[in-house]
Amino acid sequence: MDIETTQKLEELCRYAFECARHDNASDLERLLNYGLNVNLTNEKGDTLLMLAAYNGNVNATRILLKRGADIERLNDKRLSVLSGACFKGYDEIVKMLLEHDADIHAGRLSALNCALMFRRKKILTLLLTHNAAPLSLWQRICARLYGVRSLIVRA
Repeated sequence: MDIETTQKLEELCRYAFECARHDNASDLERLLNYGLNVNLTNEKGDTLLMLAAYNGNVNATRILLKRGADIERLNDKRLSVLSGACFKGYDEIVKMLLEHDADIHAGRLSALNCALMFRRKKILTLLLTHNAAPLSLWQRICARLYGVRSLIVRA
């Protein structure tokens, strides 16, 4: 492949990430229709889905999930798509990811711990309702402090 072709492909990939970041769902879908890899990653290991979810872009997130984007892929910092959405406080994105069975315990900082650390009560409720796995002592204490006592599964 010559240099000019390589540069054009790199530019196209950069544009795909911009589409995911800025919720340009129509162009993103067009790129996917032309064969763009739905699990394309950037230099930090972030996928299109990670960038769409982290920026609260509902339409782009929906399209990427519909196209089969890897919901469990971790970036180079070992963070998940779900933990990023929890950190930012995007309830609707979190709901979508949970509907696609995102693992609330995945990654270096799990979505559950992220919701606890940043006091995302509504998101914490969504996570605990979705997954009835036993919580650690620290998680139970934090959840009680944040008023979601009724959802806590006792270990």
